[in-house]
Amino acid sequence: MKQELFPTNQSRPCIQGGPCIPLFAGIQLHYLSLTGESFSVHHEPSGHSMVINYCKNGRIGWQTENGTYIYLGAGDFSVHTRGSSLDTRIELPNGNYEGLSIDIDVAEMTRNPPELFSGTGISGSALYEKLCRCGTLIPFTGEVQTDAIFQFFYDQPPITQPVYQKLKTLELLLYLFHSQTLSPQRATKYQSEQIELIRQIHDYLSDHLGQRITIEELSKQYLMNPTTMKALFKSVYGTSIAAHMKEHRMRQAAKLLLESEMSIAEIALAVGYDSQSKFSTAFKEFFHTLPKEYRKKR
Repeated sequence: MKQELFPTNQSRPCIQGGPCIPLFAGIQLHYLSLTGESFSVHHEPSGHSMVINYCKNGRIGWQTENGTYIYLGAGDFSVHTRGSSLDTRIELPNGNYEGLSIDIDVAEMTRNPPELFSGTGISGSALYEKLCRCGTLIPFTGEVQTDAIFQFFYDQPPITQPVYQKLKTLELLLYLFHSQTLSPQRATKYQSEQIELIRQIHDYLSDHLGQRITIEELSKQYLMNPTTMKALFKSVYGTSIAAHMKEHRMRQAAKLLLESEMSIAEIALAVGYDSQSKFSTAFKEFFHTLPKEYRKKR
């Protein structure tokens, strides 16, 4: 299944991942690690084929053909057809994504289903009918059952990993086919204009880490209802505005501690803390060490 990536910004994204791993007739597994901001993906038309994407770490978003955005966070997964995403824009709101995809050639799996599925009624066409009938990308929130399945795709001894990959792929397909409780995420589709505004708010906050900007001030500046703003921000970046910006402040402080000669008090002010003691407390909560100890890593 041919895939081409075209960066949409000046810096080419870093794409790491091993080759496609054939599991069964028409079923392939691919591990993927991405860093960067955004890029475009082009898939060659491939008839009836479907893809299951799983997000292990980070966050990933797709702009669909109708202009809406869908996001996956750690533990979430999605199902879509190749035809629903021939040309798509992918975004990494937090700059990184680690996950996997399971590609299914529906016709091939129907002709040659895995032996363990014999007599179960589970075939490529049956899965396609159950999961891809609407023809659009459908996101699902991770749950206990799917978390338990996906975790076995990682951190296995080399000698048993191929076995787990096959067994857990079959278990996942069996679960998706028979689940009566699985339901798509709610409130995950947003118009591109809304997403662009949230990006502007994020960039503004990131450029003004030394200031404590309130939700009310942002609401007036960007003409967006505070409740809508908070909900949109969490959907895109995976955390609340306050939690996300605290992480930015701590990571910027860590960078300054290692790369600058600024005093700890000066760094505290630079990332929005009037009190050095409050900054040190927040830094220790995040990095589990005090700023002065962290600086010794230089």
